[in-house]
Amino acid sequence: MAHRSDNRLVHGPELASGARVLVRRNAEADVTGEVVEDFATLIESGGAGYEWAPAHRWAVALDDGRLIFVDTEDLTIDPTPGRPAEPELAPTPVASPGKR
Repeated sequence: MAHRSDNRLVHGPELASGARVLVRRNAEADVTGEVVEDFATLIESGGAGYEWAPAHRWAVALDDGRLIFVDTEDLTIDPTPGRPAEPELAPTPVASPGKR
């Protein structure tokens, strides 16, 4: 299903917090991650940041652990199925009261 996200045609899930995305910037390699925050209200209210540090709409937690801030034109919904493998944690044993 296609829909518009800011003036871009986006296929599949909506671009929003929690969406898996592919980040494409001209000078950098493509990376994947998850949108963690949408700062649209900050941008729309005139909070464009400073000339030397412009505000960007999206905060994205990359799969390699970095947090980056990007604009809508830098994002595409991640076409790869599923999430990256997360390590499974072994359940912590819980001692029963009164037993040693």
